[in-house]
Amino acid sequence: MQTSEEHHEEFVKGLYDQMKPILDKSEQSMFIYLDDNHKGCNEKFATLLGFKSKEDWAQIMGFLEPHVAEKSRNTLMTAYWDAMNKMKASTIQLTLTEKGGGTVETTMILVPMFFQGHVFSVQFVTKTQ
Repeated sequence: MQTSEEHHEEFVKGLYDQMKPILDKSEQSMFIYLDDNHKGCNEKFATLLGFKSKEDWAQIMGFLEPHVAEKSRNTLMTAYWDAMNKMKASTIQLTLTEKGGGTVETTMILVPMFFQGHVFSVQFVTKTQ
């Protein structure tokens, strides 16, 4: 019998494979997010935050605390809540935290999506400075 964790890993892999043409060709940094353990990004997003690869970024547990500056966390949590519960997309200004401890100012478009019975979010991120 498959565990929830295994199911989510397969789900995110299937979702990533389905979205691979967009993730690979987008001029924007992007990531997909199901939960803190199950997420994926394109190389542009990993590079934006100072990671060597998208795989290195995906190994970091969580998203909010390791990648979002404290002053932007409520903004992101509100947008995520609206996406998951109201199916509402948002465009927000966020300060993200780089791997080395610096910050980067961004505009994020957060979009709710549905795939194989799960609601997840897709984020398009543009550096603003």
